[in-house]
This record gives sequence, C-alpha cells and structure tokens, in this order.
Amino acid sequence: MMGKAELVIPAKADLGEGPCWDKQKGVLYWVNILGKTVNRYDPETKENKEIQVDQLVGTVVPRKSGGVVVAMEKGFYFLDLDTEKLTPITDPENHLPENRFNDGKCDPYGRFWAGTMSLSEEQGRGSLYCLHTDLKVEKKVGDLTISNGLAWSPDHKFMYLIDTPTKKVTRFDYDEETGKIANPVAVIQFKEGEGAPDGMTIDEEGMLWIAHWGGARVSRWNPETGEQLLSIPIPALNVTSCTFGDSDLKTLYITTARKNMTEEQLREYPLTGGLFKVRLGIRGSVNYSYEG
Repeated sequence: MMGKAELVIPAKADLGEGPCWDKQKGVLYWVNILGKTVNRYDPETKENKEIQVDQLVGTVVPRKSGGVVVAMEKGFYFLDLDTEKLTPITDPENHLPENRFNDGKCDPYGRFWAGTMSLSEEQGRGSLYCLHTDLKVEKKVGDLTISNGLAWSPDHKFMYLIDTPTKKVTRFDYDEETGKIANPVAVIQFKEGEGAPDGMTIDEEGMLWIAHWGGARVSRWNPETGEQLLSIPIPALNVTSCTFGDSDLKTLYITTARKNMTEEQLREYPLTGGLFKVRLGIRGSVNYSYEG
C-alpha cells in the first residue's frame, strides 16, 4: 500500500518548495525560494536541471504552450526552460516592495493562482491573486499572513487554501467557469505539536495531503469530517509541500527546507532540504497547466 520516504535529491535547499508534476513532459518542477532557482527533475534520467533566476521565486507551473510560469518577488513571469529567459507578465504588488510571492497553482480552468507574504512574515500583509488566461490579474483574498497550499476538489466545486500561521485549511465554494470563490469555511485545524500546515495537494478521492512545517511529516485528511487519516514520517524537519507524480500519479514528491534550523536540529535531520518521494497505493489528482 504505502512505501517509506526515500531521498531523491540531496539538495540541502534553504527553502525547497512548490513541487509540480508536468504530465505532458513527465518531469517534476520545484523551486528553492531563497536559493533563487527553478528546478526540472526527470525521474527517468535522474537528472535535476537548475536554472538560476535573479530574485526569490515562490512557485512554478507548466504552461500549455511551452515553458513554465513562475511567481516571484516582483510578480508573474514566463520562463523559457531552454534559453532560461524570463519575460515579465504583471506585478500586482509593485507598490509593496517588502512582499514576495509564495505558493501557487493552476486551477482546472488553467488560471494561475498564487499568494503573497511579507518578507518579515508580518500579519495580514499577504493576498491571493489569480492570473487569468488573458494575462489580467485579480486579487481574490486579502489579509493573509503566509499564503500557502492550494487545491481544487476533483468535482471542481471547492477550492482549499492554507494561511500557515492560522494552522487551518479554509474551503471556498468555487465556480470553474468564472473563477469566483465564496463562502470561506475552516474545514481542518492542526493541533499543537503537529507543526504548521504548509503546501498541499489532493488525491482523486478528494482527500487533502498536507506538508507539516516543523512537523517532519505529510498527512492525509478528509476535508468533509476534518479528520486526519494518515501520517507519513519524512526524515526532514521542515516539510514544505507535496505533489503527485510519475506516469500513474501514485508517487508523492515532497520538498523540504533548512531555513531557521539550529545546529542540533540539523544533526537530528541531516537530510533536510532534500527532495523526497513516497510510493502510495492512492492516485493523486493531476497538476493543471497555465492556459494563457
């Protein structure tokens, strides 16, 4: 049913994040936010290509017409993976130079949603934005502190969002046609001692998979009941995000981060900062591509 977490890349990343499976190309994208790199990992060749960019990079998604889209310190950009050229799209927070983009994902309709936070993690300074397929950007949620994990239910009726310091997952009613969200309700609450919820993904049964920052694990939850169904230990203290990959979507890829760890913690979790994977008997949902 379920394998054990194994190390894929001993990256020792300060802030490994944003794993995203490109089904068309059979590769995994992920970022090192503080290292300012976008990575393309090919499980067939075991090769990890690292592209250095000029600013903090929060998240990456595949683009249907080729290349990827990234949300960075200074807004949204197209990135050509061959030439490594960045093309700016829009920066909805150019009036907030102390903010950066953090986690993000594409919705079933091919819009790119990404949230922001202040570099000092100041309360309520972040927002969630949606980059529509016509390249127009719209603010969707305000007053967030660390805008993080996103997921859409398999029937496309709900969107889930994590604001890390609240230790909650919030569910919104979601309209696929318009991209409108409404009626936020908290459906999952982390308890003391579990760490804080960071990135997340969803499986084909509609159960959420959440990375535990400071909790050395990923867990599976039922958003209908708020109940934790599974917990998988990861040999890294700060687990940042997870996504399903490989041709059958039954491998969970997991990013981790060394940021803010003490010498003692690094001795206890020396593999922290690596990219991990776990084979599961459960199939994940696909990562959508940007249609713009």
